[in-house]
Order: sequence, then structure tokens, then C-alpha cells
Amino acid sequence: MPSTPWRRRRSTDSPRPAGRRWAGRLRRGGTLARQALLVRVGRRNTSETSRAATATRAEVLYTGSEPGLNHIVPAPGVPLNTSFIEEPAPTTIPLLPGAHTMARRASFALVNACTLSSLGLGLLAIFLAMEHEPQIAAACLVACVVFDGLDGALARKLGVASPFGAQMDSLADMCSFGLAAPVVVYASLVDSVPKPAAALACALVAACAAIRLARFNVSPKDGRFFCGVPTTMAAAVLALAVLIGLPLPGMAVLAGVALLAFAMVSSFPYAKLARIVKLPPWLWLLPIVGALMQPRMTFVLVVATYLVSGPILWVRAKRA
Repeated sequence: MPSTPWRRRRSTDSPRPAGRRWAGRLRRGGTLARQALLVRVGRRNTSETSRAATATRAEVLYTGSEPGLNHIVPAPGVPLNTSFIEEPAPTTIPLLPGAHTMARRASFALVNACTLSSLGLGLLAIFLAMEHEPQIAAACLVACVVFDGLDGALARKLGVASPFGAQMDSLADMCSFGLAAPVVVYASLVDSVPKPAAALACALVAACAAIRLARFNVSPKDGRFFCGVPTTMAAAVLALAVLIGLPLPGMAVLAGVALLAFAMVSSFPYAKLARIVKLPPWLWLLPIVGALMQPRMTFVLVVATYLVSGPILWVRAKRA
């Protein structure tokens, strides 16, 4: 009687036998045969090459159509062999998006030079504060504010704004405004207030500046208002306060420093400079006249008015 011709098995979890003699053994052995033979686990198709990935032991079963660890199931009690799986090649992100022409590269270098200048001036302010020159250090902080506003304006004007520049500007702001400004304030108040109180207030400014910058990096941007007082404006206020010398007691200045720190991490909306410039001209007359007569007290009143404007706008938005 002729032997029954061998037919291909319909199951996909076992390989094709080598011949008729092995067919009977596979039917009788089943699981034992699959553990003894190599099992083909799938194919990896890429744009560069197409090859079959094969396990070195029969401890995996292919359960999907695409390769990867999610489609490989290890057999009970047997470790998974992943040496045949290739890791994706890391991709590099260009620092300057768009065409890398010579003009764009020069513009990109100019913008980053402004950011590094702000960082260097902040470091210089720390050195001057350590040498008991707080007023000159405060002048360096004012220059930091100027360069910080210049790099963003140049990046938008020259069309070289990039995520790299935004992150670099944020790190420079933390060094110049989150660290240098509190150090300068501490150097100016250390002789008039208790040192622990001055250190606590300045540490609060540094912590709130870090929180403010981190929140700004991950939050959606509003073209009209800031969420909390921006770090650059807070540093400018602190630098000008040290530069002109406020006629206030030391503890009152410390209270103002702590209030400014909490205003940075608050959720109150504060108007941007572009909206402040558009105020009616008669509103600008009062601070100009006050600056000519009493510049220090006028500065205090202007800062206090700006800090109070945030809660007022927040209450109006809630009512609306």
C-alpha cells in the first residue's frame, strides 16, 4: 500500500518538517520537537535591507505580523534571547532649522553671542557682589536684561529662532536672573538685616525663578499676558532697587523681595510690555513727573502698582 503523501501542516507555530520520516515524529512529539528545532520568528523589512531574524533557541513563538519585543512570547521557564533584535539608529536634531547658508549661520551665531553675553555679565555680577561692589553688580544685571531682550528680538527678526536657542536662553536666564540677582541682593542687604533672613529671602527668589522658567518652557504661550511675573522683569526690579538704593528699612526690602518671588510663581495674569506701551499718554505723565521729583518713591509705587495689577486682572477674568 503506498504511503500517504506528506501534506503541509496548517498551523503557523511549527516549522515545516524536513521529510516524511520526520513528519510522523513531529506529530507524535509535538511540543518536544518544537523545543528541539529552530523556530523562525518573522521577517524584518526595512528600506535598506530585508532579512529573516531567527532565534538561536526554540524558546519563542511568533504571534504577530511586525517584528519587535511586543510580538515575541517566551516559553515558560526559558529566558528570552533578544540578541538578534537591532536597536534603531539614533537621530540627530539640527540646532539651526532650515537652510544652513552662511548668512543664516552668522545670524544664528550673533543671536547666541547675545545669550552668552547675558550669561557672562551675570557671572561678572556674582564676582563683583563677592568683592562688595553691589551697585556695579546691579548695573551688570541691568545689562543682562538688555541682552536677554535683544537675543529674542534678533532671533525673530533674522528668522533663526529655534528650540535650541529657547532652551539656551532659559538656562542663561536661570544663571543670570535666578542666581546672580539673589546674590547681588544678598550682598546689598547683608549689613542691614540678619544674615539668615537675607539668605532665606534670596534662596526663595532662586527657587521661584527655577519653577517659573520650567513652567514657562512647558506651558502654552499667551500673546497678551504673562502667567506670573517674568523672571527677567523680577531681576530688573531687584537690580534697579539695588542700583538706586531704596529709602526703606532692610526688613521692608526683604518683605518686598519675598513678595516678588511669590509673584513669579503665581497664576495671576500680568500684562506684557507691548500692552503697557499702548496705555493712554496721560497715564505716562504721572510716573514721568514723579521720577523727576522723587525717583525712588516713584519706582516703588510703579512696581507696587504692577504687582497689584495681576490680582485685579485675575478677579475681573473670574467675574467675566
